[in-house]
Amino acid sequence: MALSSLLLLCMVASEVWDAETKPIRFMCNKGARRAMNIVAEIESALSNCNGSTTFSTPVQLPCTELHVASWKNKSHQEKRGDIAASLRLLIESVKVVRAQSQPGCAASLMQRLENNINNYLLIVVHLQLSGPELSPALSCVPRSTRSLSTVLQNYNHLISGKLERFMVDLEDSCSSQ
Repeated sequence: MALSSLLLLCMVASEVWDAETKPIRFMCNKGARRAMNIVAEIESALSNCNGSTTFSTPVQLPCTELHVASWKNKSHQEKRGDIAASLRLLIESVKVVRAQSQPGCAASLMQRLENNINNYLLIVVHLQLSGPELSPALSCVPRSTRSLSTVLQNYNHLISGKLERFMVDLEDSCSSQ
């Protein structure tokens, strides 16, 4: 038991890199952003899980819909607020489900997912943006699911859609760094 806990701790520590203290590295390095997206790894590991990947409690899904024209009209603060609210919604829901699940393959994948979401949230929240701080707000009415596969697909859509588009919007500030 102690060995598995140590292994989990090492795995989590290896996933937490310096990005949370240096969001500019994340923002200015597309390779770092790609490397941080572990959804494909979790999906691959999920295929090796023998247990159920359906939860007894629904997971709230983040807002991933992106209307390009209205997205372009949002301020950086509004975009950050939208993404942060979506990440917070997802992480809180994942925490609830993970606390209720039995130990095993799916539970360890949920822990990895929770850590990854938290890393993204820390980066988004600590980005240095000009303009007034805005309260995070969801841009949609959240849906829910009981399927880990659906959670992963939705999360991937959020980070490869809204979050990536936001980082591309901020790339102009990379040349001055």
